[in-house]
Amino acid sequence: MGQLKALILWTGLFTLVFLSLGTVGLGYHALNQPLSLPAEEIIYQVPERSNLSLLASELKANHYLEDPGFLVLWARWKDRTLIQAGEYQLLQGDTALDLLDKLNQGQVMQHRVQLTEGWNFSELRRQLESDTRLLSDTRGLDEAELLDLLDMQTGYLEGWFFPDTYAVRRGFKVSDLLRRAHQRMQSILAEEWEARAIGLPYVSPEQALIMASIVEKETGLASEREAIAGVFVRRLQLGMRLQTDPTVIYGIKNFDGNLTRAHLREPTPYNTYVNFGLPPTPIAMPGRPALRAALHPEPGDALFFVARRDGSHEFSATLEAHEAAVRLYQLR
Repeated sequence: MGQLKALILWTGLFTLVFLSLGTVGLGYHALNQPLSLPAEEIIYQVPERSNLSLLASELKANHYLEDPGFLVLWARWKDRTLIQAGEYQLLQGDTALDLLDKLNQGQVMQHRVQLTEGWNFSELRRQLESDTRLLSDTRGLDEAELLDLLDMQTGYLEGWFFPDTYAVRRGFKVSDLLRRAHQRMQSILAEEWEARAIGLPYVSPEQALIMASIVEKETGLASEREAIAGVFVRRLQLGMRLQTDPTVIYGIKNFDGNLTRAHLREPTPYNTYVNFGLPPTPIAMPGRPALRAALHPEPGDALFFVARRDGSHEFSATLEAHEAAVRLYQLR
């Protein structure tokens, strides 16, 4: 009788061990089995306030994962149940454990958002608020409200956002992207200001930013930035008007693309044919090369330039030479 009980006990224990090993084996297989994806790559959206159990059930319903229970048990055992919302890229060959790693680490897809040199703030705002990948929390706000939302102390928005390509997840707030671009502009402007050439006619980094925005809008060829900056710097130093068309255009409401002589005589704060010195604000977003050119202008005696027909400019030191260049490249 005692031997029978012992046999039953050992048989039961063996069966339990066998079943346990079998379960572990099935679980290991399920966790390391590639997901059943319908394409080489899919974008999987994990909503806000989702949890791993709901997600696992959805994966099974979509036929991506055969045994979601093993994934949930493994995650609970390893204390890895916290997941982050967002878009995830799933590739052929990814396993349940690969997916869990992505969810735990928040490896959400990053979207590239381009802020382009030379955009003014209206163009920047229009681009960002129409981007369906972003959450537009700035729509309808006036300048004062935007300055307050972004915690900007500059007094105005124009020019204070660094043009670059920014990587963000879907649903990223427009205000957060603007805040990031503003912080980058402050940092880069401070770096360039610290390394500036001596003898420049700027009393603050803000004035250098204004000049850089003009250089950005006037330059057709990157190789001419320093030369154009040199012309404007010498004009400031000599007390001459800057006489630059982009500032005039910036000050015209609803500009139709046709700059007239009447526009050049219109007394707006941005008309540098009428006013001396720099305009009151930047007129666009300058990139680092334009900032560097404004702070390291090319030396020389040129005080004028006119556009050639190939996008480059003819530089002149005298009014007579400039008028001859205008007749050659513009009037003819």
